[in-house]
Amino acid sequence: MVVEQPVFSVLGPLQVRGPEGPLRIAGRKPRLLLASLLLDANQVVSSDVLVEVLWPRVQPSSAVANLRTYVSSLRSAGVQIVAQASGYAIELDTDRLDALRFEELVTGARAAGRTDEAFEHLRRALALWRGTPLGDLPASPLWDGRLRALTQARLAAAEELAELKLARGEHAGAIDDLRALIGEHPYREDLWQRLILALHHSGRRAEALHAYTTIRRQLVDELGIEPGQDLRDVHASVLAGDPAPAPVTAGDPPAAPAAAPHQLPADVPDFTPHQLPADVPDFTGRAADVAALTQALSAGERPPDGPPSIAVVTGPPGVGKSALAVHCAHALRAEYPAGQLYLCLGGTEATPADPLDLLAEALRALGVAEPALPPTLRERASLYRSLLARRPMLVFLDDAADTAQVRALLPGHGCAVLVTSRRRIAELPGALQLELDVLAPAESEELLGKIVGAERVAAEREAAQAIMHSCGHLPLAVRVAGARLAGRPGWPLNVLRQRLDDETSRLDELRAGDLEVRGSFELSYRRLPGDAALALRALGLLGSQSVPGWVADAVLDRHRSDTVVDTLVDANLLRLAGTDPVGQPRYRLHDLVRCAAKEKAGAPTIDGAERHALVRVLGGWLTAAEHAATQLPTTLFGLTSDGAPRWSLERETLGRLTAEPLAWFDAEQDSLVEAVRLAADAGLAQSAWGLAATLVPYFDLHCRLEEWQTTHRVALDSARAAGDRHGEAAMLRGLAQVCVYQDRYAEAGDMFRRARVIFHELGDTRSEAISICGLAAVNQFSGRHLRALGSFRHALAMFLAIGDRSGEAYARQAIGRVYLSLRDVRQASRWLGDALRLAEELGDAHREGCVSMQLGRLYDLVAESDRAMRFQGHALDIFEALGDRHCGAYAMRNLGGLQVARGDRSDGSDQLERSLVIFQQLGDRSGEADTYQSLGELYHSSGRSVLARHYLHQAHELRRELSESFA
Repeated sequence: MVVEQPVFSVLGPLQVRGPEGPLRIAGRKPRLLLASLLLDANQVVSSDVLVEVLWPRVQPSSAVANLRTYVSSLRSAGVQIVAQASGYAIELDTDRLDALRFEELVTGARAAGRTDEAFEHLRRALALWRGTPLGDLPASPLWDGRLRALTQARLAAAEELAELKLARGEHAGAIDDLRALIGEHPYREDLWQRLILALHHSGRRAEALHAYTTIRRQLVDELGIEPGQDLRDVHASVLAGDPAPAPVTAGDPPAAPAAAPHQLPADVPDFTPHQLPADVPDFTGRAADVAALTQALSAGERPPDGPPSIAVVTGPPGVGKSALAVHCAHALRAEYPAGQLYLCLGGTEATPADPLDLLAEALRALGVAEPALPPTLRERASLYRSLLARRPMLVFLDDAADTAQVRALLPGHGCAVLVTSRRRIAELPGALQLELDVLAPAESEELLGKIVGAERVAAEREAAQAIMHSCGHLPLAVRVAGARLAGRPGWPLNVLRQRLDDETSRLDELRAGDLEVRGSFELSYRRLPGDAALALRALGLLGSQSVPGWVADAVLDRHRSDTVVDTLVDANLLRLAGTDPVGQPRYRLHDLVRCAAKEKAGAPTIDGAERHALVRVLGGWLTAAEHAATQLPTTLFGLTSDGAPRWSLERETLGRLTAEPLAWFDAEQDSLVEAVRLAADAGLAQSAWGLAATLVPYFDLHCRLEEWQTTHRVALDSARAAGDRHGEAAMLRGLAQVCVYQDRYAEAGDMFRRARVIFHELGDTRSEAISICGLAAVNQFSGRHLRALGSFRHALAMFLAIGDRSGEAYARQAIGRVYLSLRDVRQASRWLGDALRLAEELGDAHREGCVSMQLGRLYDLVAESDRAMRFQGHALDIFEALGDRHCGAYAMRNLGGLQVARGDRSDGSDQLERSLVIFQQLGDRSGEADTYQSLGELYHSSGRSVLARHYLHQAHELRRELSESFA
């Protein structure tokens, strides 16, 4: 019997219910068909879309007929399906499909506003959900848009319901709802923000703070990012204790009065010091830091007879430590009516203030007459503590030199102590340690706008952002830049922007009256011991990249120089930038500190301690890079600069860092590229081209053609300027290889020829032979196969003459590859077989993989598909074991093509898709275009015209872009 008017549910596993109970829809494909129609209820779904959902991989020739059969079976179960010319539609009322009913209820709730009716609509709408929509069926990409819209609508409705519950005072219910949503969307900061507010408004402040700690840890540990500004503002609001009254109902006990701030004992004379410096009128940003400091030092957070609350604010020169501390101290004045003491400790002066003198200053401020001052440090400290015990105050110790200086000035109990220092002061028990960083970009822009006018900044926002970037968002630098602009209202901001672009004169520009970035740095620099000062000057020469800790060893020409690095870190002149993937800590100088340090070092071309340090650092990079490169699977194109200086890292350190050579190169790539530029700028041509040449195996393996080309062009100019013919030839040969990979054959041939001439004049037979191989490859890829054969044979004779068996294996493989292009199977088999045997004898797995790939092509040519697949599979196994994703992608693509040709379209398309992803990641646009072409032809032959057109269009566009870029 046909059951009429069934009801459908898709907001969870697919369900169909008739008047007498659940209806069973048998078979996966009928259920997929029904689900597709329900997701687009009351709309026509094309037959092509339905066929794609039911048969996502290989579609049978009877797909359309089978589709009609499934439609008929659903109709027999009471499902009203209407056939149209282009497809099918299911027609039903809103009440017969939960997804439609859900959307109707949510629309009604929003129309009702924040009312009880809206609350009830949302509650009923969310009750329709039973889990993941269609969670019992295989996913289809063609459902993604509709399912995503439903899921987002559910999340929005749940958020709105939670807000209504909060407005109704149902905090517990709202908190439970928000926790459930966070369980599904653990990184949604807006959900965490609502949860924190809900907890705070329900009087659960500790839980609110714990919730913020939880999401911050998740974001930092798992994603490497800090919470957004809105979430940080909510946290600051909770920390600051912003009012969050819970609703009071009849019968509640009256609230206890707020704790009063410390009151002066009656027997203390009214001698109250208020010594805080003036607050900064345009203080900007730092909301979280302000909240943390005021919370830590608040009188209400500490029992009157407890130990002093201590907060230490540290940071580099000019970061705004004192400005923050003064601002927070003024915010706390009302909590310390007995007074606020201010002492400048002179930590950045040549001779910091003596605690004996500082105690005398404090005691005088507390009303002790000069004749009554005790003579010794111990006696003065005792009297100081006694007076403050009776009159709890806020003590502000500005510009501390070290812990010993601060410790002598600590009260015994009841007070709050606020310390600022350029040096880390971590030895004070229980102290809040607040390390300031530069301003966020938005805060920098706000500060600049307060100084020069927000309208002026908005009118030239791009120039303003460039100015702030040149200032490194350092508050002092932004303030100086703002002061200069404020004093020159007729200047366009672009004038200062252009002046700040030049690093060599940037510090000259960042000076206005008594404000000076250079002078602020000088105060810290002059307190450094000699080896730390040298290390800082040398680090200033090394560019803006982060550097590993061993660089300090090279600078000082000794191992284990950790204490020097710690000195610079503790002085907040050098910042820990994190730990790289090989486990070594990395350090970076703030850009303006680097400018000042570089200025101290002088030009890197001037012979001095700093230049010798730079030479050692570059030698360390070269030693480590050579050691790592020898462990890479392919080194044929690498060359060595025998005249470049080396510096040896500790054996254990070198072994540990390069144990995973690819990971090490990945971690150090930016630093190594910068090292080439540094060497060139310093006139160290052999170091420049030696480093560039050593990087070639890594660049080749990872298809990093842009970095390859950049380093070689820089080093080529340096070698030519120095008259270094060997370096010039090495860089020409390397650049020519890049041109080959980019199909720029005319340019490649010209550079290979020039390199060959120079190598021949220098008597470097191996390098000349490699250049000849390059010319042969150009000829082969340009269709001049016989000329290519002659060149490869010439190179082979040279490799044989010098006993270079690796070069011999490469040349034999190349000759076999040319014969393969000529379809001379007998000769190709002979040469490739010789190359394979030689690679196996040498233990050269990478060469074995390359030859195996060619043999796979050979056996495909003679229609021996089993052997062809075996060789391509063997090549793929080798490349994947060696970590060579680039060559592996070619083997993968070849294997996929063979599988498709054998009729295994599913596995073949998977291999082609995987290779496409790798080509895209590595930037091999030629390989990407060829793979798009193969996929397009595959889908065209299988009748999937939409996908076929997409892939063929992509192939055409990529080849057009390639031809234009190489024209």
